[in-house]
Amino acid sequence: MKLLVIDVQKGITNEKLYDFDGFIKNTALVIDTARKCGVEVIYVQHDDGPGSGFSVGDDAFEIAEQVKPVDGEKIYFKEINSCFGNKQLAEYLEKQKDRRLVIVGLQTNFCIDASVKSAFERGFEVIIPKGTNSTVDNDYMDAETTCRYYNEMMWPERFAKCVSVDEVITMMEHAD
Repeated sequence: MKLLVIDVQKGITNEKLYDFDGFIKNTALVIDTARKCGVEVIYVQHDDGPGSGFSVGDDAFEIAEQVKPVDGEKIYFKEINSCFGNKQLAEYLEKQKDRRLVIVGLQTNFCIDASVKSAFERGFEVIIPKGTNSTVDNDYMDAETTCRYYNEMMWPERFAKCVSVDEVITMMEHAD
């Protein structure tokens, strides 16, 4: 089992997110549990390119303080929505015997959705802890509706197991 923490970066980790406090609390709890249980935590950061304000060297690009990595944890950069766009990360994950991926992060309807579907297509068992992905309002749906759409309708029984944080903690405590 691996935990992917996707795009929880300073530039988009703020009060505009649906259930911001719950998202941070749940995500930090899953990360802390993974570390305690020996589940590898892997970070992915989105890079919009030089001059965008959301690229290497920009403060907005940095991982949010509430969930920042500890020494020794892998960090990969990506330039497209799916974290599998980073070939080194994709190759690393493909070599793993345990095909379970817990995915948390931002934003539900962009990089999380793309990564969930890409992982599923590659034969991974994708696990989404409830309350560990979020997004902002858009022109079509408010953020709550968007999160519910993916977590309750789009992913379950198709692309991922959407389970409670407590269930993920139990899985991690019994991970090999």
